[in-house]
Amino acid sequence: MRQRWWDSNRGRRMDKPAGKPSSRSRFILLIFMSCLLWCLLLFFHFSVLSGPPRETQARSEVKPPPKKSLMVKQETLTPNPSWPPRAFVKAMKTAENKSDPCGGRYVYVHDLPAKFNDDMLKECRRLSLWTNMCKFTANAGLGPPLDNSEGVFSNTGWFATNQFSMDVIFRNRMKQYECLTNDSSLAAAVYVPFYAGLDISRHLWGYNISVRDSASLALMDWLMSRPEWKAMNGHDHFLVGGRITWDFRRLSDQESDWGSKLLFLPAMKNMTMLVVEASPWNKNDMAIPYPTYFHPAKDSDISDWQNRMRTLNRPYLFSFAGAPRPGIPTSIRGQIMDQCKNSKVAKLLECDLGESKCHSPSAIMNMFQESVFCLQPQGDSYTRRSLFDSMLAGCIPVLFHPGSAYAQYIWHLPKNYTTYSVFIAEDDIRKRNASIEEVLLQIPEKRVKKMREKVIKLIPNLVYADPRSKLGGFKDAFDVAVQSMIGKIAKLRMDLLEGRYIVDYEDDGEGSEQSTRKWEGLRRDGERTWDEFFSKPKDEVSATSQTNASGRQGSVGDSKGKDQAQKKKLRL
Repeated sequence: MRQRWWDSNRGRRMDKPAGKPSSRSRFILLIFMSCLLWCLLLFFHFSVLSGPPRETQARSEVKPPPKKSLMVKQETLTPNPSWPPRAFVKAMKTAENKSDPCGGRYVYVHDLPAKFNDDMLKECRRLSLWTNMCKFTANAGLGPPLDNSEGVFSNTGWFATNQFSMDVIFRNRMKQYECLTNDSSLAAAVYVPFYAGLDISRHLWGYNISVRDSASLALMDWLMSRPEWKAMNGHDHFLVGGRITWDFRRLSDQESDWGSKLLFLPAMKNMTMLVVEASPWNKNDMAIPYPTYFHPAKDSDISDWQNRMRTLNRPYLFSFAGAPRPGIPTSIRGQIMDQCKNSKVAKLLECDLGESKCHSPSAIMNMFQESVFCLQPQGDSYTRRSLFDSMLAGCIPVLFHPGSAYAQYIWHLPKNYTTYSVFIAEDDIRKRNASIEEVLLQIPEKRVKKMREKVIKLIPNLVYADPRSKLGGFKDAFDVAVQSMIGKIAKLRMDLLEGRYIVDYEDDGEGSEQSTRKWEGLRRDGERTWDEFFSKPKDEVSATSQTNASGRQGSVGDSKGKDQAQKKKLRL
């Protein structure tokens, strides 16, 4: 580059008339050459030593995406001019104030019109076609207190909590959050108290897609008109939907397709939605634990319960509570139930459409407390509330698919699954007829005790404290979720400031895939990955689960209503 510059100037000098230059001309030329030399040195320092310009560097590093439908568009960009850094630098600087206990932790809560939350509770009888949700939305979303006549629970903190009450519980917990602010410029995150789960639950059956989408579309219009949205185009916003992600991922506008298209709305792609089951392939949702029956009001409620779980006698090696899935040929539930029936060290609690102990929280929790291991296969979708009820009882979960926990609750569970669970691949049961009893008996007793202790120590992070009180030293599932959400936004803001913002979506009209796979980085034995469990060809997924219309609630009431997105992608 320097040679070309000198060549061009040399040509200009040769065109001048010959003659002896004057002293003044030489002096001017010397000054000019000195300034030029300094400019070259500065250019070399900032451009060559510091690397190529960001945009050029990005173009050289980004590989073209493979030829595949629903692919991801990735590119490194300088900060978006529509998000001036000053819009969130003030919020980031609060973390540097060591005298402020809320520095870097402030949350701004939108004051939504009542139609997006409170009005739904006033019409609570319409929230479910089969269940009267009015009693379950009482007590700040915890439901009615549970009777402890059988001595299975502790004396306080236990409620008949519906597994789909997360919207109400989370919002009421947020009201007790110690770092709320009315100044959105200070906020590390912006919470949108929309009852997304309750909204779609009242419209899942018997309503057209216009009704199913109406509240979601109205919410996006409202949010995008707010000044708080414009700070980051909604990337610092999050909301909670107390259902599985597939209820919000309708792929088409066909009336027969399941759920709403909330998570496919353009504005929603910028936000993050907390759900009880997330998509392993998408980044605009994250999984948080299902609510259990236990909602401690103080730290002693937790520590007393943990100590009790440590001292229990557990006569059963393993147990299972659930029903078969005859409509899903790839389901292993039938084989699991057969193994339980044929084992002398197992307990089975069969669930059906009629009256069953499966609908009794005390019967469920009592069985889990008597078991060393609790089997947790997939249900109508990847996940089950039963996973958290069993861990609450100090029972070590046995999982058969990474999508049931490992690729879901990455904020709340350790990356190393072997510290708290046992994994047996579905194919080992389905094709090789592996003996669950033999696998579990091979685990040394010392390791079993260590795993159980890990499960018991995880209990505080897996339960939601009573929203009407406040814990002291323990962090519950709400605290972990909010802290992790703030960390996610803080990283995005830093990436924006440093020109590393990632464009996650390329909309093809049906919804989009994102680059980050939630199971990546999770530890598995040896050099193997979890990819094989999430890459099943679509034509091999021949079975689809029927929507369970019974509306049953309880520990083993698996997530209902898998939509077409899951039917295409899910390896059952």
